[in-house]
Amino acid sequence: MWKPLKGRNDAGLRSRLKQLAERYPRYGYPTLHDMLRIEGLVRNPKRTYRIYREEGLQVRRKRRKKLTRPRVPMAVPTRVNERWSVDFVSDQLANGRRFRVFNVVDDFSRECVAQVVDFSISGLRLTRELDRISERRPLPDKIVCDNGPELTCKAMFFWAKKRGIKLHFIQPGKPTQNAFVESFNGKFRDYCLDLNWFAGIDDARSTINHWRKHYNHVRPHRSLGRKPPAVFAEEAA
Repeated sequence: MWKPLKGRNDAGLRSRLKQLAERYPRYGYPTLHDMLRIEGLVRNPKRTYRIYREEGLQVRRKRRKKLTRPRVPMAVPTRVNERWSVDFVSDQLANGRRFRVFNVVDDFSRECVAQVVDFSISGLRLTRELDRISERRPLPDKIVCDNGPELTCKAMFFWAKKRGIKLHFIQPGKPTQNAFVESFNGKFRDYCLDLNWFAGIDDARSTINHWRKHYNHVRPHRSLGRKPPAVFAEEAA
């Protein structure tokens, strides 16, 4: 049985921790601690963990099948916009209709560059969306993707040739070769898609857009020195 330590006023910290845990129910105590540390409310992770346990905020972890496979490390880029990874995820609206999300991730900063949300997304549509991205930031030297028809079509081939971008296709059935966006997809599904019902496609776009801003600018990323991706990218520029 956990008991509060005498002589220490944890009321403010306790209240804020509960607020964050309620708002982001899939975040574990390390991520919550990093958010509290950024806000200047706590420094010692042991203090955060003690209150986390006292309040019963532990996240129930899903059991996953364990597969034994050789791990091949993927080279990490050395600058922003050197290499992006792209992939699709899908979900459904409250009425059961399926929709898709096209995720674009910068492999260096882990920043979610863009998310395209719609019922159907063709290869031609992807080229238009990537051109829109180029209006606000440089395009990468390379894009890592799977072998889906939207990414292997003529529209994408000629777009990449025109832009001078190399399309790097992973081996079929080897999602680990696109590990950066796969990792992002897991967080996106766990912390956004699985926690929300979407009344319609506009509601899905609004909710996902809000979550992306939080992911890029607020949520600490442990592989980036516990800095949000956008902050890390700005400091590395």
